Amino acid sequence: MIGPYGFPEHTVALADSVQLAYVDAGKGPNTLIFIHGLSSYVRAWERSIPELSKTARCLAVDLPGYGKSSKGQYTGTMDFYAEVIHQFIQKLHLKKVTLVGHSMGGQIAVTLALKYPADVQKLVLTSPAGFETFTEPERQQLRAFYTVPSIVSTPEAQVRTNHKYNFYRMPAEVDLWIAERLRMMQCDDFAQYAQTVVNSMAGMLDGPIFDRLPQVKQPTLVVFGAEDFLIPNRALHPKLTTAQVSAAGLARLPHAQQVLLPEAGHFAHYEQAAEFNRLVANFVR
Repeated sequence: MIGPYGFPEHTVALADSVQLAYVDAGKGPNTLIFIHGLSSYVRAWERSIPELSKTARCLAVDLPGYGKSSKGQYTGTMDFYAEVIHQFIQKLHLKKVTLVGHSMGGQIAVTLALKYPADVQKLVLTSPAGFETFTEPERQQLRAFYTVPSIVSTPEAQVRTNHKYNFYRMPAEVDLWIAERLRMMQCDDFAQYAQTVVNSMAGMLDGPIFDRLPQVKQPTLVVFGAEDFLIPNRALHPKLTTAQVSAAGLARLPHAQQVLLPEAGHFAHYEQAAEFNRLVANFVR
């Protein structure tokens, strides 16, 4: 249901029968591991890998349950995904690693950096989840919103709208993402995928990082799109701005810098790819 990613594709066997799909491009003194967000996959990085792979080894993974990786009864916790990336780093004997995490992938990256600090040299967090905090009643509302039946029965028009919410101006390339998502919905195992999304949302809510940010020792680059429609949550925090969420997280990180990219939404790294790639390349160097 998912076509070629456009980069050399591989699979590695990890613990608990996880088959992790990933792409591997470029070489250099540094290694970048790209971690996608909720309901996403490797294509999220297709505007960054071509440029950044000119000077670094770039590996982008499909998290378990997503994309071309194995499907299963995965807990979806941030610790689970952090453990998966840790195993990936160990299995491939990777050194001088910078984690590049988008949205949920940013929360996973921070969780990994705290759990296995020796694995991670630097962090790039683009529109990271975990900077915005929620009360217990708000967490219950969010859990109730993400259900397997609601995901399985999402009409095509809503699928298209959901994708548009991620962008300030949705690029034409995203039509392929939508087409692949619609094809996935016809698969026998789509309910299993939907359960992964539900578990991942619960995993984010149950694995908060905001209070732990002062423990992050790695140099960190934080990038948000100034027009992010998803962070903060517009329904729960209508008076909060993206800039305020970013600044709150930045204030707790000991070694961090922040960039707000104009005319960019939740996929800031995709809409403003040239500037994002320049920032990351300079930061890694």
